[in-house]
Amino acid sequence: MTSRIVKTVSRELIPFIFLFGIYMIIYGHLSPGGGFQGGVILAMGVVLIFVVYGVEKTQKYILHFSLIEILGVTFFVIIGILSIVNGKQFYSNLGAIWLLNIIIGLKVFAGLTILYLLVTRWELAK
Repeated sequence: MTSRIVKTVSRELIPFIFLFGIYMIIYGHLSPGGGFQGGVILAMGVVLIFVVYGVEKTQKYILHFSLIEILGVTFFVIIGILSIVNGKQFYSNLGAIWLLNIIIGLKVFAGLTILYLLVTRWELAK
């Protein structure tokens, strides 16, 4: 059980955390940062939601995050294969660095969220 102050502050802070994570992912190819850092920021926003509002109610979302992670890996490999089909090296610059940043950001976001949910489920089972 968390206090009303923690819930109120986190409710106001979470949209800015998500906005900053999305900004890091989208503009990562232009500045320091990128998909990994943005994905970590997004995952920490979700972890804050889980900490404040409880993990027990959110365990059902593990499959959704697993699907996001699987799709991220699939799209990442497809982009690499498309570069081979175009006669270039695997992951050669197709002008899609921003797309790779988005895919990496979503994959890191989903992976860290799943990791947190699985660890908390393991801790709750004790």
